[in-house]
Amino acid sequence: MLTGRCLCGGVRFEIDGPIGPAVYCHCSTCRRANGSAFAANASTPRAGFRLLAGAELIREFESSPGKQRAFCSRCGSPIYATMPDDASIVRIRLGTLDQDPGERPRAHIWVGSKAPWHEIGDALPQFPESMRGKREDKLR
Repeated sequence: MLTGRCLCGGVRFEIDGPIGPAVYCHCSTCRRANGSAFAANASTPRAGFRLLAGAELIREFESSPGKQRAFCSRCGSPIYATMPDDASIVRIRLGTLDQDPGERPRAHIWVGSKAPWHEIGDALPQFPESMRGKREDKLR
């Protein structure tokens, strides 16, 4: 069981089940949503994701067609994202977790639009765009 929360603590959640694979996303919307060079994300089955508190604080924003980014309306912390092509999955922002998830990022995605001032310094695989169609489970 993993738990997580936003910066102000108003939104709290738990994950009962597996997460992963984790990736570093360098797309421009993740960069803007997180205010950083990339976002560390991992998928988890929606069935195991539960909001414990703060459902009334969650706001969603459609950042690209069908992709909903959920954040705390009080502190602005990004919490998760959902996509219409796979409603069974929630993409968690790893920085919101209270514990070590045990999963480590396995790739960099959308490096074709990464911040020009950031240099990737590890040996993880790099994909110029999304891994869609390449099945993330190949990285397990």
